[in-house]
Amino acid sequence: MAGEIDFEKAKRVAQQIAGDVSTCVHGALSFIGDRLGLFKAMKAAGPVTSDELAVKTGLSERYLREWLNAMAAAQYVAYDPPTRRYHLTPEYAMVLADEESPFFAGSYFQMAQGVMTVAPKVADSFRNGKGVAQSEYPPSMFEGSERNSFPRYKYKLIQKWIAALPEVVERLNAGGTAVDVGCGGGRAAILIAQAFPKARVFGYDLVERSIERARLNAQSAEVADRVTFEASNGATLPESKFDFVTTFDVVHDAVDPVGLMTAIRRALAPGGTYMVQEINVSSKPEENHRPLGKMVYSISTMYCMTTSLAHGGAGIGAAMGEVKARELAEQAGFTHFSRLPIEDDFAVLYALKA
Repeated sequence: MAGEIDFEKAKRVAQQIAGDVSTCVHGALSFIGDRLGLFKAMKAAGPVTSDELAVKTGLSERYLREWLNAMAAAQYVAYDPPTRRYHLTPEYAMVLADEESPFFAGSYFQMAQGVMTVAPKVADSFRNGKGVAQSEYPPSMFEGSERNSFPRYKYKLIQKWIAALPEVVERLNAGGTAVDVGCGGGRAAILIAQAFPKARVFGYDLVERSIERARLNAQSAEVADRVTFEASNGATLPESKFDFVTTFDVVHDAVDPVGLMTAIRRALAPGGTYMVQEINVSSKPEENHRPLGKMVYSISTMYCMTTSLAHGGAGIGAAMGEVKARELAEQAGFTHFSRLPIEDDFAVLYALKA
């Protein structure tokens, strides 16, 4: 009969929820491991006891022992009972300890910590329908985002994404002009400058502290003389200036996405190209019932959507999908829209022309 409870199913649900809670709490420990360099220390040390790790890191053995047991229970590290040694295997080291790896994901814990600090304010937004402004988030949120995006830029931006646009490669090699709108710490703009020494490269972002980081990153990469970063919003882009414009996970965050894309269209030089990178999910919720969808809707609620709504914006959210992307491009006046033939688990790329 209707409403009758399946107790076995309820038991499985309770186990699922307990698993999610353990994942959440374990994420806090993983954030600590990333922040204190524990994963990197384990990668360098090989199999270690908690006492040996304490000596190598100068940290409390008792805390390390509990942390190591949590990592072993989660199967992040292997544990050998006879020797009482813990080992970060090469595969986990590649994902958790090696920031140069294409699979590095330790930064996700830093981002999660950042969004969790504003959870009470997001809860208030559920009541009032408003939002939480970017200025309310801790610096760790933006630092984590920069660390998170860098591996995919390093291994994909030039070699795969821009390589799929031969006319862009030709223009930049000849000394064309590129701009990354919503540049964050400037990693994409810096890589473009390094790959195309004759090109003039710019980066704009609303967050002043991100621009400060971008300038420091450009100095470290020795391209500060060829990359200009400004704290500015994309709606004020100069007209008919850029051969190549990029946005990476920016449109769905925008307060006024159509206004932003319209400004970008006007900023393109004749024959210029706008490359949009968004998250590879569907606009249909039923097609996103998988781990990536779970993460995307969650981060969207906790950051992407709420920061847009905080300023009375569209609040599109991270699960924008191709249908919405095409709709926005048409409203912004673009006459050409194509999805680049690039297979990627996380990213989808579109090429737009005026």
